[in-house]
Amino acid sequence: MRIGSLWFCLLAVLAGVVSASGQEAPVARINQAGDFLDLDHHGQVMKDYLPVHRAVGARYFSAGVGVEERAASYPPFPLKIIFTAGGKPFLSGVTVTIQAAKGGPPLVIPREAVEGPWLFVDIASGVYDLTATNGGDSQHLKGVKVETGKQKVVYMRWTRDHGVAARIPAE
Repeated sequence: MRIGSLWFCLLAVLAGVVSASGQEAPVARINQAGDFLDLDHHGQVMKDYLPVHRAVGARYFSAGVGVEERAASYPPFPLKIIFTAGGKPFLSGVTVTIQAAKGGPPLVIPREAVEGPWLFVDIASGVYDLTATNGGDSQHLKGVKVETGKQKVVYMRWTRDHGVAARIPAE
């Protein structure tokens, strides 16, 4: 679990604003520089909470670690990929390649950038082929249609967990 996640969870518990209490969920917003998400929970803002990466004309970020991230509302990126393995909903460390069906350079997202089980990708409308690799095993989805203004959610599932652990940043 990220240190930021632990800190925010502690703040939420101390303030009595855990999402199980029925209060509004946290809201993640891209900061002014466009390089991080800030997480706002009832006015308590965690700056630079999650990094927003850029490559090949696309933006992406990974989330879904901890209760507050799973309860949060995120920017409406048109593609959300959810990773699971061995029946566990918390897979991270997956390498992803997104290739437009019409050709062009692929978007390669390194495993180090996928720190949680959810990957949000801001890409242009079109049809894409997806490949995700977890511990040497790959999953492929062909013909994934992405449309502006809608969020396409796809699942990449492996039958067994290869034990790839989430990276915990040093303090």
